[in-house]
Amino acid sequence: MLRIGHKGADALVPGNTLESFAAAVGAGVDLIEFDLLRPRADFADGSDWRRSPAGPAPAAESLVIAHDWADAERRRPLTLGEALDAFTRPPLDRVRFDIDLKLTGREDELAAALAARGLTARAMVSTMEEASLRWLLANAPALDRGWTLPKVGRDWSRSRALRPVFLAGAAALRARLPNLVRARAAGLGAWAVWVYHPLVTRRLIETAHAAGVEVLAWTVDDPARIAELAGLGADGIVSNDPRLFAAT
Repeated sequence: MLRIGHKGADALVPGNTLESFAAAVGAGVDLIEFDLLRPRADFADGSDWRRSPAGPAPAAESLVIAHDWADAERRRPLTLGEALDAFTRPPLDRVRFDIDLKLTGREDELAAALAARGLTARAMVSTMEEASLRWLLANAPALDRGWTLPKVGRDWSRSRALRPVFLAGAAALRARLPNLVRARAAGLGAWAVWVYHPLVTRRLIETAHAAGVEVLAWTVDDPARIAELAGLGADGIVSNDPRLFAAT
């Protein structure tokens, strides 16, 4: 089972930073997941980021390692080049990494940056955006691709007012996800599906495995749930606190 550090080790050191990545390695992760974001300046002309096509696009500024624009504006985020350069040096040269694409477009720059540093074989790319997965399948087939499910804008389960709505929707999603993965994951060229952990069931894992697809559960900070998912047969678990893997 892959032990995956979310944004590095976000519970130990603020995530999406070199310091957090190093903390994750120190805690014994197999894989570091971090976010890749197109800058707000890419859409200064008023174009709708929700409708951005995959592939080459005008670049106003460097791609950055941040969850969203608010995150990027709170600090001086790493650029893609800075982050990838760090993965060629100790201690980050010891682990694989997954790049979570937050917005569609400029996937060509990512693929080229990985290839230029000889990192394609160590890298994975995951995203909720199916257009990005299709573009990468056609244009960068050597790069491992992961499909993130479900496509959401925020974590409703953390809101007390919205939690009943989330729970009602989660039951329906748990029922639908196995068939969705069976029908579409292979066509997207996904080696794995990254699934929000309350939606992971034994049926989903068995269905995905039958289709040749692995299941990675995000983001789990409860030791009991980590143990439960491991018992169900999850192929990897994402946590903000990688120390929990050893404690479980």
